[in-house]
Amino acid sequence: MFKILERRDLTPITKLFVVEAPLVAKKAQPGQFVIVRLSQRGERIPLTIADYDRDRGTVTIVVQEVGKTSRDLGRLTAGDSILDFVGPLGVPAELAQEGTVVCVGGGFGVAPIYPKAKALHARGVEVISIIGARTKDLLIFEEELRQVSRELLVATDDGSKGHHGLVTDVLKQLIASGRKIDEVIAIGPMIMMRAVAEVTRPHKIKTWVSVDPIMVDGTGMCGACRITVGGQVRFACVDGPVFDGHLVDFDEALRRGKLYAEEQRVANEYAQREVH
Repeated sequence: MFKILERRDLTPITKLFVVEAPLVAKKAQPGQFVIVRLSQRGERIPLTIADYDRDRGTVTIVVQEVGKTSRDLGRLTAGDSILDFVGPLGVPAELAQEGTVVCVGGGFGVAPIYPKAKALHARGVEVISIIGARTKDLLIFEEELRQVSRELLVATDDGSKGHHGLVTDVLKQLIASGRKIDEVIAIGPMIMMRAVAEVTRPHKIKTWVSVDPIMVDGTGMCGACRITVGGQVRFACVDGPVFDGHLVDFDEALRRGKLYAEEQRVANEYAQREVH
């Protein structure tokens, strides 16, 4: 059992948990994830590591309540425990050693962009962060990223804070300004990451994305998380989740992500009836 030491509500549907997991914290690197299970008969869900503290032996995860398991997890509080907390899984992100890196986070993807920005800042890389959400009330990790960024730029779909528009608008403006950008790291909805990759492609700016396809075991055995990268089949759980954004077949990934949309809708409705 893995004890929850801290729980914080970031938005009405987004929760942060600091979990006591010393062996995971000891090996965790930016870009990796954990597989969480709440009960013996529970679903296994992958969650990106949002932060870790080797001295305290803690790992921070951020959960957006989408399905039954994430909502059940969202109801837990400090003092509760998680049955399984397996990791760190996946390949650590390949981070630059120097230069300027733009970290682009959209919505829930802002949380997993943070450990990468933090690690880059620690090694002296100039970090420019661009974060976005539908509205200012859904922005997360703003202050954390401000602390590790040379510059923090904000965009909201409704214009309630920062640029009125998309994170890709801000990225385009940054590139057009002539700022030297060595790499871009983008994490967020699949559509957003595809858009970022298309913005940087003409400028030949190396672009990394973190993909989150359907995943079951997290060890490469089930094959559910397969995606096509550079014309080759890759498994996000063992070959990723970070890949070259210019090589990812986003169209295929988006189609696969919708395969079980109807089943998820039915499961959510059934879970809601159980609650009420």
